Amino acid sequence: MTTDPNDLTAPATPRTTEPATGPGHAQMDPEGQPAGEPAAAPAAVPPRSSAGTAARSASSTDERLRRWRLVLGGEAADGTGCALSGQDAAMDGALAALYGRGDGKGQAGKERSAGLGASAPSVARWLGDIRTYFPSSVVQVMQRDAIDRLGLSTLLLEPEMLEAVEADVHLVGTLLSLNKAMPETTKETARAVVRKVVEDLEKRLATRTRATLTGALDRSARINRPRHHDIDWNRTISANLKHYLPEYRTIVPERLIGYGRASRSVKKEVVLCIDQSGSMAASVVYASVFGAVLASMRSIDTRLVVFDTAVVDLTDQLDDPVDVLFGTQLGGGTDINRALAYCQSQITRPAETVMVLISDLYEGGIRNEMLKRVAAMKASGVQFVTLLALSDEGAPAYDREHAAALAALGAPAFACTPDLFPEVMAAAIEKRPLPTPDPA
Repeated sequence: MTTDPNDLTAPATPRTTEPATGPGHAQMDPEGQPAGEPAAAPAAVPPRSSAGTAARSASSTDERLRRWRLVLGGEAADGTGCALSGQDAAMDGALAALYGRGDGKGQAGKERSAGLGASAPSVARWLGDIRTYFPSSVVQVMQRDAIDRLGLSTLLLEPEMLEAVEADVHLVGTLLSLNKAMPETTKETARAVVRKVVEDLEKRLATRTRATLTGALDRSARINRPRHHDIDWNRTISANLKHYLPEYRTIVPERLIGYGRASRSVKKEVVLCIDQSGSMAASVVYASVFGAVLASMRSIDTRLVVFDTAVVDLTDQLDDPVDVLFGTQLGGGTDINRALAYCQSQITRPAETVMVLISDLYEGGIRNEMLKRVAAMKASGVQFVTLLALSDEGAPAYDREHAAALAALGAPAFACTPDLFPEVMAAAIEKRPLPTPDPA
C-alpha cells in the first residue's frame, strides 16, 4: 500500500519486525510491542483542517506574488505570472507611467513603454490617481521623481497642476526656481501652495523653537541679585566653594548668581546668511521659516541675508516668510566672502551676536578672504555657526576643504535637521559647545 506523506489521515505503513535472537534484546510480538506487555494505546492526534491550512498558505503566496508584480512592473522577465485587476491594475498603471521600462533618461515619452507625456489633462489625472492610491509621503516622492525623470517642471506653471499636487518643501523649492518664468495667472496659486507649506512648518517648529530659545536667553542673562526662583544654583555653588564650612557640611553663598529676564529687552542678535544656490532649496525654505519665528521674539534682533554672487537683505520682509521666499532667486554662482563682508558690516554688538552661515561652501569668491573674515568675527566675540544644510535630507554634498578650514578656526561645519536647529541656536546663545552630530 502506498501512502501520501502529506495525508495526516492515512494509516501508517505496517512494519514487520524480526524477533531478536541475541542476548539483551526483548522478544517482540507481531505488532511491534515487547512480548508479554499490553499494547500501548495509540497517541491522540488533534484533528487539523488540511484544507484550511492550504487555503491560508495559498492566500499568503498570492499576496507575495501580487506585491512582487507591482514592484517588478509586469515585464516578461518578472516571473510572477500574476495578473492584476481592479484597483491593483490602476495602481500599476500609475507606477508604470512614471517608472515604466527604460533607463530613466530624457524627457517624457522618450525611450519608455509608458509616460505622462506633455499633456496637462493626462498629468492632472495621474496626480489625482496617485493621491487616491498612495499615502501622502509616497505621493511626495513620486511627484519629485516625476519632475526629475520626466521633466514636468514646466507643467507646474499651470494653475490646474498646482491645485492637484501634494505640497511639500521640495515642491516649494521647485516653484521658487521657476519663479521668474511663472506667468501672473499662476503666481497667486503658487503663493497659496507655498503659504500652506510654510504654515504647516511654522506649526511644527515655532513652539519648540520659542520655548528652547527663551530658556537659553534667560540662562545667558546672568544677574547677581536674583530673586529666589531665579537663582542658578549650579553656578552659585561653584562660585562659593571657597566658603564651605566643614563643621556644618554646608556652603555659605555669599554671592548669588541668577537667571536674568531676557524678555524685557533685546539681548541677542542673530544673522542668518543663506546660500541660495539651487542645491540649497530646502535649506532656504526652512531658514526662512525659522527667520520669521526668530523675528517674532522680542528678545532677539534677527537679520536675514540671502546671497549667490549678489547679496540681498530681506530683513524687512521677515514678518511674512512667503514674501521672503519669493524674494529669493535659486540658482547662480556663489560668493560667500561678499556675503560675509556685508553681514560683518551689520554687526554692532559682536559679543551678543550669533552668525549662522547656511551654505555648501562651494566658494566662487576669494577663499582666503572668506576665512579671514570668519576668523575676525570669531576674534571679536561673534558666535559663528556653519550649517552645510538645514533639511531632513541625507548627507549633503559640500566642499570638504573649506569645511575643514572653518573647523580649524573653531567654527565646525555640519548638516542640521530642522528639529535640531533650536538646540544648536540655544547652545550658540549660551556659548556652549554646539550639539554637532556624530560623523558618519
